[in-house]
Amino acid sequence: MSLFGKLFGGGGGKGGKAPTPQEAVQKLRETEEMLAKKQDFLEKKIDLELMTAKKNGTKNKRAALQALKRKKRYEKQLAQIDGTLSTIEFQREALENANTNTEVLKNMGYAAKAMKAAHENMDIDKVDDLMADITEQQEVAQEISDVISRPIGFGDEFDEDELMAELEELEQEELDKNLLEIQGAEDVPLPSVPSTSLPSRPAKKKKEEEDEDDMADLEAWAAAT
Repeated sequence: MSLFGKLFGGGGGKGGKAPTPQEAVQKLRETEEMLAKKQDFLEKKIDLELMTAKKNGTKNKRAALQALKRKKRYEKQLAQIDGTLSTIEFQREALENANTNTEVLKNMGYAAKAMKAAHENMDIDKVDDLMADITEQQEVAQEISDVISRPIGFGDEFDEDELMAELEELEQEELDKNLLEIQGAEDVPLPSVPSTSLPSRPAKKKKEEEDEDDMADLEAWAAAT
């Protein structure tokens, strides 16, 4: 049996049930609250003894020394409580983490069972068969759509080669017609160039224009002088 088991009488006994993490955390919190109250009490006692020592001072050295001794004893107890609280806090945090991990693992196990139940009636062969069926049905649906969209009774009674030959004949007729129109335009005679010369300007009118030019030159010379 461990030291804690010997001290507190826990574990190992027949019919003994280990406490849950939540219960242990609650107990540790209660212990922390108790020690915190003890801390407050000791701090007040330390302040009181310090005031007593200052009050007596050199007047009553014996009383002052006794107060300082009690102060030292209280400070030692306070330091021990501080260490105990640190240890309890560490243990409580470890328990809380363990409790969190337990809950996480429990939920993960619950999810794993649900996943197993979901896949209970399924295996890879069944999945492959299902995907093959889906693919086959998609191909059938596509074939049905192609058949439905195919026109019926329109254009099947005509030979495509005959239609092409007729189209070529029409194109050739149109080409011959255009060539004939071009040749007819080339046969039309152009108008002939006139053989008579254009009438020249009358001599009298020409003489008048020369006289007007001479008068303009004379007026310009007179203005310059």
